[in-house]
Amino acid sequence: MHIALFHQYHHNPDCPATCRHYTFMAELAKQHQITLITSNAWESKRLTQLYDWVPPGVELVSIDVPYFNKMGVVQRVKAFSSFATHAFVKGLRMPKPDVIWGVSTPLTTAWAAAQVSRFRKVPWVFEVQDLWPSFPIQMGAVPSTLAQRQLYRMEASLYRQAAHIIPLSSDMERYILDKGISPQKVTTLVNGTEIPAPISLTEQQALRERLGLQGKRVVLYAGTYGRANDIPMLVNASKLLQHQPDICFVFTGQGFDAPLLETAAKQQSNIKLLPPLPRHEIFQLFSIADASVVSFIHLPVLEANSPGKLFDSLAVGTPVIVTNPGWTKKLVETQGCGWYVPAGDAQALAHSLEHKLSQREDRATMRKNAAHVAREQFDRLKMIPVLEKIFEQVVQLKR
Repeated sequence: MHIALFHQYHHNPDCPATCRHYTFMAELAKQHQITLITSNAWESKRLTQLYDWVPPGVELVSIDVPYFNKMGVVQRVKAFSSFATHAFVKGLRMPKPDVIWGVSTPLTTAWAAAQVSRFRKVPWVFEVQDLWPSFPIQMGAVPSTLAQRQLYRMEASLYRQAAHIIPLSSDMERYILDKGISPQKVTTLVNGTEIPAPISLTEQQALRERLGLQGKRVVLYAGTYGRANDIPMLVNASKLLQHQPDICFVFTGQGFDAPLLETAAKQQSNIKLLPPLPRHEIFQLFSIADASVVSFIHLPVLEANSPGKLFDSLAVGTPVIVTNPGWTKKLVETQGCGWYVPAGDAQALAHSLEHKLSQREDRATMRKNAAHVAREQFDRLKMIPVLEKIFEQVVQLKR
């Protein structure tokens, strides 16, 4: 089976990002022909050179379209439009695939996949990574009412055109079903994670010593410092905990609020700012954390998201603090692998950390629960047979 993947933001384990599609492609390429149509936006952001840019056996079609988290709306629109246009042309010229796999964000990438599907007369599968256009609209990036209506019409049309839809959370699935899409056409596959080999206490202690974190209770934020990630709330919580010198907030990542963190780290001894880390090193950092934070501003659309750092934290048994009252809140509470604090409430976060980090037995139970739920529900390798079956079924239906 020839699978053509349209994904604007491909990255590999040398990058400071999750590698969902790298893992999927590496396994699928053992049995199938894979063509990846992507941009080179992340290639310059590789921090190491330990991995092939694409997995062995994957044919790469690269498009020169830059992207940075600090881009403004106009720059982003140009990047999205440029990639969609070039991906459409490349898709028409490549050898005819059996199935097309279109990944949003942004929605324009899914549009390109749908158009190539129509012209080439092959089915396409729509993977919904974020709810677009609801997310940029609620973030205020699309002020025009006319543009909003057009984007919502595009979204609805793409749902109808797709042979199958793969949302990344149960809340995303509910949103799609509420649009009138048949449940038989939707399969949820959460973002998930790779399950790393156990990280020994000796390795953890060595990392703590190297980072100067001996005797510290570590609160970790590892991810994008974007406008939606509520970094100011985390800084404010750290200020409230300066009277607890053994609690240290550790940040690693990049993005819009990096200057805010740089200033705070200079002013406060309980903030440690690390550079971005490649994917293959991030699990060690999670393993020395007493808790990790998955924070977002209060937007209804963000309740449905499926953040990679949540699953990476669980994979090494680190409890997770979430700030959205959606499915992630239900997850950490029902599985006993973390806790919830309201978005934007720095005082609640500080208070909960002061209390929870002092409860050793409770945190030990959370660690066991976190590792268990990651192995049972969020292992990406276990998702691949489901994904493969979806592709096979839509191809058979088309014949």
